[in-house]
Amino acid sequence: MSLKQHLAEYISACFTGLWVQSHEHDDALAEIAQMCRDENWRLAIWDIERGLHLPGQANSQTADGGGNDPLAAIRSLNALASADSSALLVMVNAHRFMQSAEVVQALAQQVSSGKTNRTFVIILSAVVAIPTELEKLFVVLEHDLPSREQLAEIARGIAVEDGELPEGPELDTVLDAAAGLTRYEAESAISLSLVRHRRVTPEAIWDLKSGMLKKSGLLQLHRGNERFESLGGLQGLKAFSTS
Repeated sequence: MSLKQHLAEYISACFTGLWVQSHEHDDALAEIAQMCRDENWRLAIWDIERGLHLPGQANSQTADGGGNDPLAAIRSLNALASADSSALLVMVNAHRFMQSAEVVQALAQQVSSGKTNRTFVIILSAVVAIPTELEKLFVVLEHDLPSREQLAEIARGIAVEDGELPEGPELDTVLDAAAGLTRYEAESAISLSLVRHRRVTPEAIWDLKSGMLKKSGLLQLHRGNERFESLGGLQGLKAFSTS
């Protein structure tokens, strides 16, 4: 089930506090915006860089004068409410402000009052970091990484020349290598493969995955029949590559 479908269910059931864990904010926001258009719901989006704005309005019009103040964004949500529709506020990376007692209290009050006027707060973040005071008020949803079909669609959208994209078992190997990547990472890996080899191969994808594991500092990837070796205190963890 897509993020859009999950959110529509929870909003219809009046879960007024929703925490969406996603590493692909642009895609998540696009799904949320499409859901609001389909359901005729009002939508406002806040982030620290752009402040509060209403998608679809001319010049990305701001909803109020609060600028990049998260408290002003939370307090403005009730102004978007209407008797015949729902109003959603998406706060991007708001977990960074969860150490503020004022923000936590404002969220608690808004989520609680949202059931009476159908206003919803959605926190969009790569991590789940819900303060104790809000744990019982928020439901956590996960924005799934792209499926094999979506990865194949991404590959076909980039490798458009004859011979650039393999078929059959070779394509299956490429999709196996790309499993677990975000859309952005998959696009980058496929583009890198085309630059290096003039066709899509698993090698560039494995190189990108290896770099991802090095960033985490937890695992080291070895291709072929070699093992994944754990680092940084996970000495008992072993797995094998499928390539």
